[in-house]
Amino acid sequence: MKIKAFIFGLTCFVGSMGLQAQSNILNAKIVDEIGLKTEAQLEKDNDRPLEYGYVHERDILWGKIVWEKIDLDERVNFPYYFPVEEDLGSERLSLFEVLTRAMEDGLITEVYSDSYFTAKKSLTEIKNARVYVDTTNVGRTQLFETGKVDAEFIVTTRIEAIDVSDYKIKGMWYFDKRQSEMKYRILGICPVTPDVFSLKDNTDNPDLIELFWVFYPDARDILHEYTAFNDKNPFASLNFDHMLNSRRFNAKIYKEQNVMKDREISQYMSENSLNQLLESDRVKEKVRNFEHDMWSY
Repeated sequence: MKIKAFIFGLTCFVGSMGLQAQSNILNAKIVDEIGLKTEAQLEKDNDRPLEYGYVHERDILWGKIVWEKIDLDERVNFPYYFPVEEDLGSERLSLFEVLTRAMEDGLITEVYSDSYFTAKKSLTEIKNARVYVDTTNVGRTQLFETGKVDAEFIVTTRIEAIDVSDYKIKGMWYFDKRQSEMKYRILGICPVTPDVFSLKDNTDNPDLIELFWVFYPDARDILHEYTAFNDKNPFASLNFDHMLNSRRFNAKIYKEQNVMKDREISQYMSENSLNQLLESDRVKEKVRNFEHDMWSY
């Protein structure tokens, strides 16, 4: 989190001096025309995410469900983290803001508390998990003496985009025998944040929680509408749906589908972080080797 805080400050400084990637910036005659899209641009933007093809169970020669963690401290994953504050000079939002706003606006209607999508989570429950309101000692004294508390003595702690440390994703690798190809399909995504009580106490090692799980196909339409920053070409931004489906991120497997009730790697290798990384790589290699072995003679 300290690394991200430093880079956030540096990004704000550089961003205030640089030019934002905005539409119509080369054709604008006045400042107010910057950001306005032509009819042709609007018509081009009025598209939908590429639909998934139908996959029959008989066509799946082999499959494996894995859970991965996208660490937002890694530079390659920054497009999912920034901007942590709304930028008036840009249309971009962080992935966390896109998901939470879509939930508040009713565009994502079903949210879950687990990666198996069995227990639904209400918007009220998520708000309660994100916000903690408390009073200072002076406020408690004032409440005891007068029966009311001034606003200056009320402290509100809220989980924001800057507090997101990781994203967990659930997906399935499968070999489609009809097309003779190894494919990947995202099934769910979850922001990982500090517990609001740990955030309130400003602890160095806060307790991390899975804030909510979203069934990915239900969120594709909204993720398709928002773009992330493309470091290689800022004027050719990619939408979040494209980035996630094309696996433009670095992630570590922390759990795979297994006979031990899908236990996590950390549960059977709890004392050695290096072995956990090696086990994660072993699971990756198992997927790669299956496809490789299909074409070995």
